[in-house]
Amino acid sequence: MLAPHNSVRLVPRHGAPARASVVGVLDRTTYPQLRDRLLEFAVDSEDGVVIDIERLELRDRALIKVFALVALRVGDWPALPFALVTGRPEQRAALAASHVPVYPDAAAAEAALTCPARQRAVRLLDRSPRTSARARAFVRGVCAEWMVPELAEDAELVATELVENTLRHTGSAPRLRLELRRGTLSVEVADDSARPAVLREELDLADAGLGLRMIAKVAKRWGSSRSGAGGKTVWALLAR
Repeated sequence: MLAPHNSVRLVPRHGAPARASVVGVLDRTTYPQLRDRLLEFAVDSEDGVVIDIERLELRDRALIKVFALVALRVGDWPALPFALVTGRPEQRAALAASHVPVYPDAAAAEAALTCPARQRAVRLLDRSPRTSARARAFVRGVCAEWMVPELAEDAELVATELVENTLRHTGSAPRLRLELRRGTLSVEVADDSARPAVLREELDLADAGLGLRMIAKVAKRWGSSRSGAGGKTVWALLAR
């Protein structure tokens, strides 16, 4: 049964890769809601994303681009394969030029997904005067272990700024995560605040951190992504 007019829902399913069904009406009013929910769902996933859209009512074919946008973002960070499932010919025709993989059923989608090989290290930090120093030591050790010492200096800078932002602007304990995949190192800090990270207008070198502007200079790409639990993850990608 479809959701009421002008509403759209994402219904998660248990298992790996992460699966969900989209139910409702996709129009210009629900487009932003669906986009944000799909991105939040991907943040909490680890082994790929499979979305069943068979029960989605499409009011405007042009809005099908939401799935290409999400697939592009998800493929960049958190670097997960993204696939759609539908047996409806009109939906498959609308998606033909989107470059998003579409499969007739979930089994076929899951069999086709290939997750990128990755290494992952996580550290939950406390809130203390030594938090940033502990974050830098963790980053140095992991970069040495993964044999990417050339990324250590920039990774330490990014981790310091993201941790300092968490300590200054939230009441959370920073959750620092490093991932290495396909020659790209991601530095991520999660917190419990839904307030997105933004570039400061002024760069004050007297501050404890050098600002997100410095991260923008050294990182290939960075962003702030909300999680389904209500918090956010701020991430930056460093290329070898």
